[in-house]
Amino acid sequence: MTIKSVAVFAGANSGTNPEYLERGCELGRALANAKVRVIFGGGHVGLMGAVADSALAAGGEVVGVMPQFLVDREIAHSALTELVVVETMHQRKAQMMARSDAFVALPGGSGTLEEIFEAWTWTHVGLHAKPCALFNVAEFYTPLVTFLRHATAEGFVKPLNLDELIVDDDPHRLLARLMAAPVPAKRW
Repeated sequence: MTIKSVAVFAGANSGTNPEYLERGCELGRALANAKVRVIFGGGHVGLMGAVADSALAAGGEVVGVMPQFLVDREIAHSALTELVVVETMHQRKAQMMARSDAFVALPGGSGTLEEIFEAWTWTHVGLHAKPCALFNVAEFYTPLVTFLRHATAEGFVKPLNLDELIVDDDPHRLLARLMAAPVPAKRW
């Protein structure tokens, strides 16, 4: 699969472990060095801002998508390749989905989880056929993966869907796995 752009979902906070920022920046540089455009929520804050900054510093293209009400709160990143301003959070996600060939969740909170789960769910129902991944920095997503295995064992997640979710703790390997991912099968 040819991947020219990746949506990066990440926390608007930096978290308590310095490794989140270090590894997030490593991913930003890896994407830029691979000539893969970063699509993200558009903020200059937290982990998302650090990923954008590192990709930009490495010469990469970074596109932010942000609703006007957040721009009005002055959290929009001012040095992006492009800032797309939309009206609603729903439009933000739709733009990010449309502009991306793959999706990666870094450590984050409820917004990050909501974004990656929507992208992953859309593969299940055939709305897109783009790979989804969890960047498992410092085993941040290990408890979630354990839960997803439990949900699979209990019959709520199909084994094929779980198998298609890429989980990796190395940014270069994660990017290689996204590039090599087979097109998810349409099931509905």
